[in-house]
Amino acid sequence: MAPNVNHNATLDHDFHIMVQIDMEMEAFNSNWTHCDYISTFLARMISHNRPDSVLFTNLFSSALNELLEITFRSNHVGGTFVCKISRQGDTERVELTFTCSQDERDFFKQAVARLRSSRAEADYMDSLADATEVGRDMLLVELAVSYSAAVTLTTVGDDTITLTVDLPLGGLTH
Repeated sequence: MAPNVNHNATLDHDFHIMVQIDMEMEAFNSNWTHCDYISTFLARMISHNRPDSVLFTNLFSSALNELLEITFRSNHVGGTFVCKISRQGDTERVELTFTCSQDERDFFKQAVARLRSSRAEADYMDSLADATEVGRDMLLVELAVSYSAAVTLTTVGDDTITLTVDLPLGGLTH
């Protein structure tokens, strides 16, 4: 039985929930294309009231797809997967809550710590120059550098984490 997770625990009261998808990890991990389908669907759902909805849909879908692929690669088949999208002004908050192994939790902790280092942008630029050694954590670094995303990690239970990514996409003009 999946742990009872209070998904509102990490939600700032100034953010308003727009949409949430819950599914079993086994179903989510059964097909790689779920990442693309979910990101495209959710991006279209929340883009209707942005000034340039096509640009916003493309940016948000790309960012969300990267996050879903990171989650997909955890390869954990037990428990649940929750993707919640909230908004505050120009910022979309993506909360991904999912079960994963201790090794995966450690990976995410190290990846989030890497984002806070003074070398995050330089590491990202180096990874672009040498695409043969791009680690999964570079996807998070890319979001932080290219999209000005803020990333946090919360341990929800013994085998469940919430990866929270604030994407200020509504203010981008390029």
